[in-house]
Amino acid sequence: MTWQFTLTGLLIGALVGLTGMGGGSLMTPILILFFGFKPTLAVGTDILHGAVFKSFGAVRHRKLGTVHARITFWMFLGSAPMSLVGVEVATWIEHRYGSGVGDAMAKVIGAALILGGLGFLAKTFVKRGVLPSDAPFLLANRDRLICVLLGASGGFIVGLTSVGSGTFFGLVMLLVFPLTAAKIVGTDIFHAAALLWVAGFSHLLHGNVDLHAMFWLLLGSIPGILFTSKLTVRVPDGALRVGLGTVLLASGIRLLETPHYEILVPVVLVLGASGAVLIQFRLIQARRAAAEV
Repeated sequence: MTWQFTLTGLLIGALVGLTGMGGGSLMTPILILFFGFKPTLAVGTDILHGAVFKSFGAVRHRKLGTVHARITFWMFLGSAPMSLVGVEVATWIEHRYGSGVGDAMAKVIGAALILGGLGFLAKTFVKRGVLPSDAPFLLANRDRLICVLLGASGGFIVGLTSVGSGTFFGLVMLLVFPLTAAKIVGTDIFHAAALLWVAGFSHLLHGNVDLHAMFWLLLGSIPGILFTSKLTVRVPDGALRVGLGTVLLASGIRLLETPHYEILVPVVLVLGASGAVLIQFRLIQARRAAAEV
């Protein structure tokens, strides 16, 4: 199996480059269910693979000016050390109890992603007090504290399960910071790349990485993220936010292995894409109506 890994990497890379999330939420289950990986090996391979290919996306977003460096720094202060704790806990659980506990934990996270996705989609259609802006956003002490706490909690989950490097960070940033969707994606990917290098190297030292599979995954994921990261700044905020919420929801359904998830996941993704297109169509109509006035 080589081209299957490459095709999987291409799909994941394209998804992450466009939305900043979904890599760990989808890659780890794919490695376990379709390629027969042990849970801990799947997590380690996914994390180190994500570190490499997200670094390419991080550089691209930095050049595009869609990275808030200070938010990245303060999140990393919390996420880096806690990701190492997560790796140690994952290895201990695997040796002590086997993969059963890890599978149960993935289902709990899946439920959280579904709730977060539904809430996020609802939030998309509600006007919020602080509108997103491209203007410089200076962090107050409260914002720094939020970043550190978000990094610590998310970093632990990433080290433990590989899920969350794009989902939790991106969701919280959109809800609490007045950043555009494109800048949230760029900041999220830049932070995730740094975080995953820390957790991935730790997994490598513990023998939890399949380097052969990782190589073939990278052959697909690197071109995928380089291409779609160019599209992020061109996709309107409304359409991109619907895409973010849809990926959260689909990821949660996949992790939970809900009845008929093989049908539900594609249906959710198609509905999300249709919603994004509808939002853009209405935006174009509104602009035409305003121009005719």
